[in-house]
Amino acid sequence: MMTSVLIVSGVGRAWALHIRQRRQRKGKPIFSKQSRRIVRIFRRFGMPGIAFLTPILFSPIGGTVIATQLHVPRSRILLHMLWSAALWGVALTFMTIKFSHLPIFHH
Repeated sequence: MMTSVLIVSGVGRAWALHIRQRRQRKGKPIFSKQSRRIVRIFRRFGMPGIAFLTPILFSPIGGTVIATQLHVPRSRILLHMLWSAALWGVALTFMTIKFSHLPIFHH
């Protein structure tokens, strides 16, 4: 996760500008229903909220692009994505161990 966050956050600003210009050329609205929902999450929970939801809803690349387009500094993106990756890694590992006795995990 952190490798993709590091790479995407490095080139994210230029890519976000390219996407914005392409949308304007095509005459598409700047804000869609989905982008309004993301901005609402960001305003309510900030970067920690985006980072928390990244592994389960947005994917590491998607969450980093969202944070970049919302003009979050790169250092904050890296910090929040790091704790999010660690948290979800521990949680999913724990769940796998805890529920590994269930028949659905045995072939």
